[in-house]
Amino acid sequence: MRWRFLALGLWLACPALASAQLGGFPGAPHSLSPLVKAVAPSVVGITVTEASGDPGGKRAPVRGGKATPPLTEAAGSGFIVSTDGMIVTNDHVIAGAAKIMVTLDDGEKFTAKLIGADDLTDIAVVKISPSHPLRPAHWADSSKVQIGDWVLAAGNPFALGNSFTLGIVSAEGRDIGEGPFNHFLQLDAPINPGNSGGPAFNMEGGVIGINSAIVSPSGGSVGIGFAIPSNSAAPIVAELIAHGAVARGWLGVSVADPQDGSQGAVITGLEAGGPADRAGLMQSEVIMTVNGEAIAGAEALTRAIASMPPGRKVVLGVRRNAHIFHLPVIVGRRPVQIGE
Repeated sequence: MRWRFLALGLWLACPALASAQLGGFPGAPHSLSPLVKAVAPSVVGITVTEASGDPGGKRAPVRGGKATPPLTEAAGSGFIVSTDGMIVTNDHVIAGAAKIMVTLDDGEKFTAKLIGADDLTDIAVVKISPSHPLRPAHWADSSKVQIGDWVLAAGNPFALGNSFTLGIVSAEGRDIGEGPFNHFLQLDAPINPGNSGGPAFNMEGGVIGINSAIVSPSGGSVGIGFAIPSNSAAPIVAELIAHGAVARGWLGVSVADPQDGSQGAVITGLEAGGPADRAGLMQSEVIMTVNGEAIAGAEALTRAIASMPPGRKVVLGVRRNAHIFHLPVIVGRRPVQIGE
């Protein structure tokens, strides 16, 4: 069966059922209302206006003798991380946006500007300029999350406005093939389109993750969602706020997993003049190690190199004609939207 990974959303859990379940465990709250009231002001809805193709076969309107691309709207979610209006969301929510609108929990609307985005981790930061201080969410330590912990997921499903749902953390460290860095928290809450970029709160009101994907064989919700852990997200957010981008290492190669199932990353192409090309690497060679650490496959190589600062020297263990040799390479800076 082929699984499909889709943007997020959340269904509303039945309050009576949730209350009955929670009330049966010592120390569990009988109502989530106090928690919802505390965190709701930090949750926002995001509406993105973007130029699209020609939907439905309709021609674009002509203005001034030129065809104007039709505009489409998409909905997502986010959460406030500073009193002056910094907001975290998913990169896939705002990618290609011509206009970003943010709606606060009280209904106030603002036009937002993009501060920075990182496509490899699917994290972006936008900013609004409110006339008053906002109430930010705070990060919690995702390393302390345990399977079975309660989680309150929030967002803007189907652009209906802020909604909340209750679930548990059902697994940790999930690799769903949606990028080399995201080893997700798995949440059991059914989720729907529009919740991408929303926060997942622990019972103390701290953000333990950014809701980002669902798994579904049919395209509909089957109750399994995924969140980027806070300990992975928070440093990326800080760098985006400070610099507008994440400086990532780059070799200038395209790679694939070996067809025989062995370890390593096969070089399938080289960027002319890139770090690997300058160092003398060649197509069809297999990168086996980085600084002595074994490389399991293509994504492992991307993760290892992209996590390094540009300018660092690394030693690659490379298999060429059944022989292993070690080659020093100066890591370059990864160009935006270009693969490893």
